[in-house]
Amino acid sequence: MEISGNYTFDAPQEMVWQAMLNPEVLSSVLPGSESLELVGEDEYAGNLNVKVGPVQGKFKGNIKINETNKPDSFTMVVDGKGSPGFVKATGAVKLSTQAAQTLLTYAGTAQVGGRIASVGQRLLDSSARSIIRQSLDGINEYLKLQQIVQEAAVAGGAATEEEIAEAVAQIEMPTYQPPSQTNMALNVAKDVADDFIPAQYRPTIVAVLVFIFLMILCRICKK
Repeated sequence: MEISGNYTFDAPQEMVWQAMLNPEVLSSVLPGSESLELVGEDEYAGNLNVKVGPVQGKFKGNIKINETNKPDSFTMVVDGKGSPGFVKATGAVKLSTQAAQTLLTYAGTAQVGGRIASVGQRLLDSSARSIIRQSLDGINEYLKLQQIVQEAAVAGGAATEEEIAEAVAQIEMPTYQPPSQTNMALNVAKDVADDFIPAQYRPTIVAVLVFIFLMILCRICKK
């Protein structure tokens, strides 16, 4: 399976670079992430809860960062396995400055096996794009909050980088809450529907699905 795409962050390139390689940041913003920690030089280990179509389960894996060219590019190797099957992937990430924003482009290949592979290539592609988009959305929201804190530090009189860093450390950082497992699954389902269902039929189908969901929820509440 080949994966490629791009994303625009509302933050400077250096800030994006630091966030993307910070395990504490990633663990706190990525949907489905249960843990992520640095276990070696440019190597991370973590646990991720993922739902793709009817298949759901936990993956445990490693991510190795290679060929770093700060703050412009890096490559990665991903090796994960769990109850849904296994994932082996390689990819390249590039960052470039666009005025006050940062453009990220990515491309890679992934091999999947086990139950997760049974959902079919097209559903896998759509689900992968949705999960990547939601993950990058989480990083972007974190960066927006971080910039608000930095602006507050500057407004408070901090001028140099050292003064700003010291002031930021003393400010209580607002936290970004990633989507819950339910919301993540709903977002994936919506993105998959956008790929599979013609535009003219989407409002009707979405309305039917929402109605069914509400009926199920009402029955659960009555019990």
